[in-house]
Amino acid sequence: MQTVHALSALFDQAGCQFSVYDLGRRVCRLEEASFRAVEANQQPYPHPLRQQAHMAVAFWPQGGTPWVWFLKMPLDERGLLNHTAMGDFLQYVSAAMGESLTATPNKAQREKLANNPYTFTPTDDKMAMFHASLTYQLGHPASQYYDHAQHYLNGELGWDNWQGVGLQGLADTCVRMQEQNNATRVRKALNNIPSTPLYALLGCLEHCEINAKLAESLREMFTQMCQNQDVDLFLVSALLRAHAGAPSDTEHQLIEAVLARPELHHREIFVAIAGRCWRSLANESVLDCFLIALADHQDAALFQQIYTDLVMLPPLRGALLTRLHGHTSPALAQAMARMQQAVTQTSHDH
Repeated sequence: MQTVHALSALFDQAGCQFSVYDLGRRVCRLEEASFRAVEANQQPYPHPLRQQAHMAVAFWPQGGTPWVWFLKMPLDERGLLNHTAMGDFLQYVSAAMGESLTATPNKAQREKLANNPYTFTPTDDKMAMFHASLTYQLGHPASQYYDHAQHYLNGELGWDNWQGVGLQGLADTCVRMQEQNNATRVRKALNNIPSTPLYALLGCLEHCEINAKLAESLREMFTQMCQNQDVDLFLVSALLRAHAGAPSDTEHQLIEAVLARPELHHREIFVAIAGRCWRSLANESVLDCFLIALADHQDAALFQQIYTDLVMLPPLRGALLTRLHGHTSPALAQAMARMQQAVTQTSHDH
């Protein structure tokens, strides 16, 4: 293998096709041209999480079965890929695979390749959504669990008989939302399924683009939930996350409604907005409302953690940096001062 300094160059050299998915925030495919530009440091990584790029890299020889690497690569403070780390990983590949990238590796080679600091194991929901998305992209049939999940979501098996429904089947249904009436099937099931499969279904939806009708059903559930005396913050958070792929005006309205209600200002809710619905924060008034609510939560460590994470996102970077350097609304400045005061008070008390 010639020495290469980029994954795309490695695959080009081996005659493999490849596809890259981001697994950090929402499971989504990165355009090949965009990925090559990221590798060449011509643009920042589009969806960083905790200053790292979390990627699923699938590659396959013409007509062959895909291999997948789950990679976690460090980024610099501007969001650019760390070339030393990538070069390091490529050396592991070369040492483990030898000359051929496409031959099936033996047990020793597999262990050698797995034993490096750049691979990670995605959560079950992201793994299921990635596999569903890749098989759909390649035109392969859905998993063996798809059919069963569809029958369950139709209500044919009885709503309480969810134990046999595979997460992979729900993921396949959500990825194939445009087919076989799946969007309607999911929408009608929402109000009937018990909480365990509901959380699993909402966990899949947060990685999908959803149509206006389905977004409306989710919003109705959300509104109903918020009217309860004892609001289930975890369910509210899951419904909020499921709006990540809703039409942007729907997502905006929902976030504004949440931020307007102090009783919903909870760590789970802030993390859901920052982690999944961050596109709405590109709207400056929504961003200010979010930062004020977050500062008024008076958890300086959480504020710092969320701010540091969001400032790495290319669409938000400029707006967040100007706020950090004093170009901010009086309301936000006051909220920041109150948080600072609370932190000082706490340290004095200790």
